[in-house]
Amino acid sequence: MGEVEVVFGFWALVLVVAMAFVSSGQQALTYVESRQYTEPLFVFVVMVVAASRPVLEAVGRLLAALARLAPVRTPLALAWLGLAVVPIMGSLITEPAAMTLAALMLAPQIFRKGMPEWLKYAALGVLFVNVSIGGTLTAYAAPPTTWQWDSAFMATTFGWRACLAVLISSTVVTFLLRSHLRDADAGSARGHAKPVPWVVSAIHLAFLAGVVAFAHHPVVFIELFLFFLGYTQAYEHYQNPLILKQGLLVGFFLAGLVVLGGMLQWWLQPIVSTLEPTALFFGALALTAITDNAALTYLGSLIACMSDHAKYMLVAGSVAGGGLTVIANAPNPAGAALLRRGFNDDSIGTAGLLLGTIPPTVMAALLFLL
Repeated sequence: MGEVEVVFGFWALVLVVAMAFVSSGQQALTYVESRQYTEPLFVFVVMVVAASRPVLEAVGRLLAALARLAPVRTPLALAWLGLAVVPIMGSLITEPAAMTLAALMLAPQIFRKGMPEWLKYAALGVLFVNVSIGGTLTAYAAPPTTWQWDSAFMATTFGWRACLAVLISSTVVTFLLRSHLRDADAGSARGHAKPVPWVVSAIHLAFLAGVVAFAHHPVVFIELFLFFLGYTQAYEHYQNPLILKQGLLVGFFLAGLVVLGGMLQWWLQPIVSTLEPTALFFGALALTAITDNAALTYLGSLIACMSDHAKYMLVAGSVAGGGLTVIANAPNPAGAALLRRGFNDDSIGTAGLLLGTIPPTVMAALLFLL
């Protein structure tokens, strides 16, 4: 009960028990079963697979090779790649996977004891915002499927603006971090005795690709995950302990948010439906901080006869505000769970996160409003 991720699952339980007493147990059960839990299940699975040692080593080697080509110090280049390039990869490997990889890659460099606290919050704010807007280059995550926006539309309408915002914010915060960055080897920090064979890394990457490809089909990606667990047990000398605890806590957090989110439609949808496009942008940007940007865009997709301009403003505002709080975007709890040990008191403060997120949020909002 001391874990912050428990809060929404706990209050979801209170809600369901209250529904059972006020109406009936059958009605409470019917409501719970009407909710869609694909996203919590997927985030749990993709966190565990993406954080496995063979995947981390493969991505780490790739980033290290790119960093050596950069005309700056390697630690500086690695920090920039983790804050800019990995979040943009979320358009291909999904935002939760990008958040997991970026968090674990950046933790030894930035989110550690000794780094000034304000710089950690600044970097965390940039990471959260970049993951939120970095998923807009393709049609995987950001738009509601009912609008039938394809990847070409997303890239030309949202993607280039998102990339520009990601590059600017990442460059600024990396410049601020420059004197505090040091060489950090994630592999040695974890006590790896020997490198992982490329065949094992390739198999892990294939598992990750399969999970991502079937992200909307829980029966398939759960079965792949069970095979993955068996494989890691068979070749455990190439593994680190899987992050099952962190993944389960994040899944529990998101599942609780799904249960509670079904009770928000009565007041959220009328607000979304009555706002003019510009007001809708700022309304979505603010509301996503206390709901979830996917839930907000889903409610917007239920509104009939919504103009194309209003649709753009709703999605743009939702993704721009996706870093303001831990609950604003589904991958945020994953990043918070993996990085909070590097902050004072082993926790991420709401005020500190908000202050760190405001500059990259303003940058994203300005570019989306162009």
